[in-house]
Amino acid sequence: MLRAYVRLLCFAAGLLAGVQVPGFIQQYQVVVDAHLAEARRALAPFAAIAGRHFGGDLDRLIAHYRANPDAVIGETGAGVAGLAARVVHLEGERAALSGPWYRSAWHVAARGDRELLRETAAGYDYRVPLQPAAIAWGLGVGLLLALLAESAVALAAVGAGRGTTPRRA
Repeated sequence: MLRAYVRLLCFAAGLLAGVQVPGFIQQYQVVVDAHLAEARRALAPFAAIAGRHFGGDLDRLIAHYRANPDAVIGETGAGVAGLAARVVHLEGERAALSGPWYRSAWHVAARGDRELLRETAAGYDYRVPLQPAAIAWGLGVGLLLALLAESAVALAAVGAGRGTTPRRA
């Protein structure tokens, strides 16, 4: 009887956790898009300067800044390079999230930007959406956790010498 309750509890916990997955991924994408828009806005004046003086080549503008003997201008080049790298990184995040649902989920779980994940988690609003994707995720995670709990209990029983063989009457 306890085994059934453990299985049911694991299923319910997995169901509640699983329905959060699509919403969290969507919120992560909103955070990525916001940071990307901000980084692009910050880089825009430098891109305009590169357009006027270096044929649009931002790398040449950065090299020009860095080659300048004035330390302030050289440090400005490092700042511009950092902004450009941030835009490239965020564009990569955005591209990774634009694929199929399973790739987006894997990316967020395994390769997502840790800083952006923390920001997403801090502002995430937990709810139980009744959308097909959320229901599917909930059922899938719930079944997986229930199966893992059932397997763990069965392995513990076998390890304790109380295998799952039926008793003879």
